[in-house]
Amino acid sequence: MPPDRPLTGRKERTDTLLAALAPDGASTTVVTGLPGVGKTVLALHAAHRAVERGRFPGGTLYVHLRGYDPAGAVGPEQALESLLRALGVRDKDLPPTVEEQAGLYRSELNRRAERHGAVLIVADDASSPGQLRHLVPAHPAHRLLATSRDALTAPDFPARLVSLDELDTESATELIAVALARVSPGDPRAGEEAGALERVAEYCGRLPLALTIAAALLTDDPGLLITALAGDLADARTRLKRLQHEDGDGRSLAVEAAFGLSYHRLKARDARLFRLLSLNPGPDLSTKAAALLSDQEERETRTGLATLARAGLINEQPPRSGRWRAHDLIRLYAAELPEEEDEKEALKRLLMYYTITCDAADDHLRALPGQPVPELFTDRAAALTRLDSERANLTAVIPRAAADHPRVALSMSGALNIYLHQGRHFHDALSINERALAVTRALGDHLAEGTVLNNLGFALYRVHRYDESIDAHTQAADICRELGDRQGEDMALNNLGNALQKVGRFSEAIRAHTEDLAICRELGDRHSEGIALNNIGVALREVRRFDEAVHAHTQAILILNELNDQHNKDQAQRALDMTLAEMRRGWRRWFRWGRSRGPEA
Repeated sequence: MPPDRPLTGRKERTDTLLAALAPDGASTTVVTGLPGVGKTVLALHAAHRAVERGRFPGGTLYVHLRGYDPAGAVGPEQALESLLRALGVRDKDLPPTVEEQAGLYRSELNRRAERHGAVLIVADDASSPGQLRHLVPAHPAHRLLATSRDALTAPDFPARLVSLDELDTESATELIAVALARVSPGDPRAGEEAGALERVAEYCGRLPLALTIAAALLTDDPGLLITALAGDLADARTRLKRLQHEDGDGRSLAVEAAFGLSYHRLKARDARLFRLLSLNPGPDLSTKAAALLSDQEERETRTGLATLARAGLINEQPPRSGRWRAHDLIRLYAAELPEEEDEKEALKRLLMYYTITCDAADDHLRALPGQPVPELFTDRAAALTRLDSERANLTAVIPRAAADHPRVALSMSGALNIYLHQGRHFHDALSINERALAVTRALGDHLAEGTVLNNLGFALYRVHRYDESIDAHTQAADICRELGDRQGEDMALNNLGNALQKVGRFSEAIRAHTEDLAICRELGDRHSEGIALNNIGVALREVRRFDEAVHAHTQAILILNELNDQHNKDQAQRALDMTLAEMRRGWRRWFRWGRSRGPEA
């Protein structure tokens, strides 16, 4: 068996394997996971720990099955011959057929169990149950521990699967730091550049193979700053090319090559699905969205997705959720594969799905009680649940759509504003509206520009960038005024006044709110009139025009009560109470000041 290698951050999985290798554990265990996740290192580490504990007095056997080697995998007969030789069978005594070899293998293991005790067989890098079936020991004391990128299951191959994921950030940085210290104990880079080390770990996707390559690049060049390596890896377009290393003997490690070994084993239909998944710019994908991308039925698509998951290229997170995720580096790999002929049409189908989802959900969020809404969602809660599950995809797809489908990008960004603000996803709102503003200006669409500027200004307000919010709302009001869009001007002036109040420009805020109030009355918009009156009252209180503030709040309360808007009515009532309380404090201060002067001489 190969020697034990340093292992970082795998205590829980090591304990799981040690339990499986215990006398009451599973006969066969397969460690699975994506390429480069460290399956072999973990399996060998657990095997050595089990041997140290005296669990396998009969010894250990090791065979490398090269399941993904382009030159061809090790067949069952080759594996059996290798193991039989290790068990002491001479070449001239090796049977000619696989069945006879398997029979002799079981007999030798039974004899070993009776004479010496349990044996551990480690079968590394299997790619199919067929490579392992004949290696499963018949004697209950023995254990077979295998590794595979695929989740190897079959009716006649009962194995326990132990899946392995990427490392957490702390373990990932520790892996690189330990590697540097092992080569040069005095290397100060890990301690001096802790922030850069974390960035390198994240760019490597916390994948042990990528981390090992990064460590090798740093140890090869003691003068290379970790900050410089982080800068090299920051560009997603060249990251996979950078994550490769060749030693002095010509042996190479490359993340891209490791992924390629799994990809090239896929059938054409599954390879096509894998390539199309990269069109989705977000972190995960629903089964329905994948079906639209591939233009297949959902059931057929799920079968293909499950195949990719068994190959270690994607996984369903959480299990049974119908949402599929690929490791960041695998997504980069998929995006660099040759384009599909129908890629543009596939992207259109995906964008249409996301647009319909946004519009229907937005209708639910805007709907008044009793107002009919589209039947895509049963109710408002269902719409919110869908938006929550798709939020990262929706915000990521808008920049993707902006270049070739600008109107789609505008539609989606507009439909997401209420949801993002209600959910307090303010930075997402800021990001999509900045992108949307660039789109409107590229299109020369001033009407849309005014709307987007107002949305952008509100997002800036929510992240406390008030001066920029004032600028955006001022531009929005000017554009809407020029185009005669009174409703747009109404919203822009209302938001402008609120932003002006935040920076203490109360006189200007009063003017903005007063202009807004006039437009609301012109349009007959009683609800907006009530909001405007309350905002005017707040600004008037700040400049100590208490009587006018009380009058404004009182009018607002009457209107909002009439419209059954309890939420905004309560806000207006609180504002009125604060104004009255401030007036009373002023009276008390005046009374005390007057008493203290005393009578004149």
